[in-house]
Amino acid sequence: MVRVRYSFGSRHTGRILNIKKQRAKYPDVMKDVIRISDIVLEILDARYIDETRNKDIEEAIQKEGKKIIYVLNKADLVSIASVKRKLPKDMKPYVFVSATTGFGAKDLRARIKIEAKRIDLTNVVIKSKKVGTKDRTLDESAKRIHIGIIGYPNAGKSSIINIIARRGAVGTSKQAGYTKGLQKIRMSEGILIIDTPGVIQESKYSSSAKIRISEDAKIGARTYSDVKDPEDIVYYLMTHDIKKDEDGNVIKDSVIAKKIESFYKIDAKGQSDILIETLGKQKNFLGKKGIIDVDRTARIILKDWQLGKIR
Repeated sequence: MVRVRYSFGSRHTGRILNIKKQRAKYPDVMKDVIRISDIVLEILDARYIDETRNKDIEEAIQKEGKKIIYVLNKADLVSIASVKRKLPKDMKPYVFVSATTGFGAKDLRARIKIEAKRIDLTNVVIKSKKVGTKDRTLDESAKRIHIGIIGYPNAGKSSIINIIARRGAVGTSKQAGYTKGLQKIRMSEGILIIDTPGVIQESKYSSSAKIRISEDAKIGARTYSDVKDPEDIVYYLMTHDIKKDEDGNVIKDSVIAKKIESFYKIDAKGQSDILIETLGKQKNFLGKKGIIDVDRTARIILKDWQLGKIR
């Protein structure tokens, strides 16, 4: 039997991602959105709330005295009662939704309207049509409440906007980073929604390349078709939540590894190489001389994970 081997040496871990362009865009885009918005919706993945929170931007919003509503998307993939028990106390108000099933859409629209009514319209100025220019004051009847939308790439921002606006207002895609630039969408009389590109938290730039890319792929911020070395990310998925004692002994196996193995009905004993080898053979993903196509097989696993098929 041919065993697939992996190297996790400097070839993989030493790669540094070029993110200068994104770092330069973050302050300009977000400063405009925060300045213009009266309320900000932060779209989070209900499965990975802490990983998808953008605390850098949350802090900037709070400094401006703006209101945050935490929107926990993909609620159909979690136990809501269990997630509620673990939510940080500072995460209020929050709304569980599923852009896929429409669950929670009515509650989210109601929450937005409640928070909008609490805003003193005498202090709300008219925002110019061109984002980034100075505010201009018009007559009282023309004033609008602006709702900013932020979140990781592929967190479901565009889909959430569509269920709020009750129509296909924004193009959606499973491809991370689909939304380009800023868009304004009318939610209802007196309320406009501002959509933004996904922005990865600035403090995460300092983490090691391998872990950063793996974390982003886990939550969908990097699409399965775009990542390099997908087998490394499958390895990360199946090992990052293993619990060990002070001596390095495993005291709790990976929950995610069990879910992945159960989905494919493969007993890989928590080993990503065994999983990839077995699945590759089952799907006949073979190259020359019968060698497993590791890249193709690993991407299938990441695709099923990011699309929510593995629960």
